[in-house]
Amino acid sequence: MLTKKPVYLVGLAWRQVRDDPGRASRLAVRLVARTPFGARLRRSPLVVPKPRDVRRETADLRRLLARPTSPRAPLPEQPRGRAVLQFVTNSLPATNAGYTVRTHRIAQAQREAGLDTHVVTRLGYPLSQGRGDARARVDVDGVPYHRLLPWLPPADPVRAVARSADLAGRLVAELRPAVLHAVSNHLNAAVALELGRRHGLPVVYEVRGFLEDSWLSRDPAHREADEFYRLTRELETRRMAEADAVVTLGEAMRAEIASRGVPEEKITVVPNGVDETFLEPLPDPGGLRERLGIRGDAPVVGLTSSFYGYEGIDTLIDAAALLRDRGSPVTLLLVGDGPERGALERRAAGLGVHAVFTGRVPMESVRRFHAVLDVFAVPRRADRVCRLVTPLKPIEAMAGGIPVIASDVRALREIVEPGVTGALTVPEDPESWANCLEDLAYSPERRQKIGQAAREWVRAERTWRTVTAGYRTAYAIP
Repeated sequence: MLTKKPVYLVGLAWRQVRDDPGRASRLAVRLVARTPFGARLRRSPLVVPKPRDVRRETADLRRLLARPTSPRAPLPEQPRGRAVLQFVTNSLPATNAGYTVRTHRIAQAQREAGLDTHVVTRLGYPLSQGRGDARARVDVDGVPYHRLLPWLPPADPVRAVARSADLAGRLVAELRPAVLHAVSNHLNAAVALELGRRHGLPVVYEVRGFLEDSWLSRDPAHREADEFYRLTRELETRRMAEADAVVTLGEAMRAEIASRGVPEEKITVVPNGVDETFLEPLPDPGGLRERLGIRGDAPVVGLTSSFYGYEGIDTLIDAAALLRDRGSPVTLLLVGDGPERGALERRAAGLGVHAVFTGRVPMESVRRFHAVLDVFAVPRRADRVCRLVTPLKPIEAMAGGIPVIASDVRALREIVEPGVTGALTVPEDPESWANCLEDLAYSPERRQKIGQAAREWVRAERTWRTVTAGYRTAYAIP
């Protein structure tokens, strides 16, 4: 026998579908998620993301490149409002990563500055990532996150872009945004550009990385001559050219984008920053040190990172082994996870290095782990992606007064001034790293002086409140 609640939900759904047929798919997904079947669905392989298939993705790139550019509706003549619609791949609270943290902090800072910023995630997210959350909207710290949840996601990428624009069109009608702000990668840009063409709205494309170079760095078998690399680069460049303005993270990235033919006056740099709470004194590390099994007086060197090969964590482990042999041991605290973690654990164990691997930790716990560190390390390789893209994590550590040692590549030279806010050394060279670590890790007074200078630089130059002012230039909003 049916209870009143399911009957009520079905009746409510019918009335809402009758009034707005476009809501049918979203309501269906949300209703199913509330039933016992929904619980089974969340555990089902149907919602587990499929492994990447480069051949299929390459075919998708060809389809997207073959689609001609449509003319845009005229821009409105009347003054625009202050709403911003931002299109991203994933978001908090379901995904905690540098990408989602930047998105969230920027949205918070923009809203505090008087903009009405809303965030829209990619078609099907987070169900497509194996997370059984069918809510159409989630608010985090006052930031509205909207999900685009079709009944069945299109398999064809061109149709997926059109379907995304269809679903997001209701938000455009409701919010009447002044600008559409797409964030890497090209699929998000394609959705924003399609909406811009339909509704006569300007589009800003924020390039946070170069997808093809990240792909190149993750497997030695990948080559720049590979079709996936070439087509991805071509499609990303096309989206930059089609956008009304381009935002990126640093000067190295600006130069790369300009080298692809994008006018320099069209490019704005909005670097990574930190929430002002990162400038507060670090918490007492005592209890956490004990739980992590870190004892003795050896300096603690570490990082928070995704464990990919291009991060160069193997170089840091090899440097720690050299220091142990010299009688100047360090403890490594490696916070994070990724495909290289198992190999790194085996490497540390084989070399007899005292390394603590924590796995991923909640965003709100990061500063507790910072408090354990004497030195923050960024041992990135000299790969192209590392030379171009400036990471967020070392800026968070600098805000806490932790001195940073980083690989001497162009992107990291933008945030570390040698001898003032940190130190730079030769990438992929364990002996150079060991020398630099020994010089700084065993000099408490120098660590304190450099750490304090780093904190003051972040306070002056790299809070989210400071850096997000640059978006007004790209948005052309007074």
